[in-house]
Amino acid sequence: MPDIMILLACLSQCVEPTPLRQLGRVIEAMLAMSGRVTMRGLSRWAGTGGSYRTIQRFFNTSLNWCYLQWLLIRQHLLDTDDIVVMSGDDVVVTKSGKTTYGLDRFFSSLYGKAVPGLCFLSLSLLSVKRRTSYPVVTEQVTKAGEAAVQAPSQKKSKGQRGRPQGSKNRNRREVELRPSLRLIQEHIKRLLQQIGDAIKVVYFIFDGELGHNDAMQMVRQAGLQLGAVWK
Repeated sequence: MPDIMILLACLSQCVEPTPLRQLGRVIEAMLAMSGRVTMRGLSRWAGTGGSYRTIQRFFNTSLNWCYLQWLLIRQHLLDTDDIVVMSGDDVVVTKSGKTTYGLDRFFSSLYGKAVPGLCFLSLSLLSVKRRTSYPVVTEQVTKAGEAAVQAPSQKKSKGQRGRPQGSKNRNRREVELRPSLRLIQEHIKRLLQQIGDAIKVVYFIFDGELGHNDAMQMVRQAGLQLGAVWK
């Protein structure tokens, strides 16, 4: 295994020496341990300089993870002649208990049903040359946000089916984005701003959840083209 601190040297421009050293300990412990990753487990595998209190202090440190991950990807993983595509997906992590923030029941495609856990929106950069995905943005999604999205769609009139009489055609490019689409768009723009002129990203790929006009317009507003994948 290469020296972790050599790989993390590019982060010294934006991370203080102490948290950077702690990050190296955490990474080494995560690569060595098996099973679910917890702070207690990390402290047991981190060795000298990686006590439980040290792990706690590190995770209490405010870091711009999007920027840090982008620095590592740009420095070590992407080639200048590579074709890069942005992709996204919702990731559900099972978890028991009652007090964790955002804990609720979310649908997991792995289990084929709703399970208790946490949900995260993850955005990655896909290297076409290496056929590899590099996660950059991970943002927690709460059930309250989903409820706000689903509520309007439930208010359907029980009257006559079909198009209401007297309704007019609307401009399909002028759409009012739902909260979930605004969340995705916000992080797409955040990632594009972080990348800057380093690489050219044209396409954004998501699953069939974004296979509709509103999602296409949301992605276009961010300056990309949408490609949806049905599983």
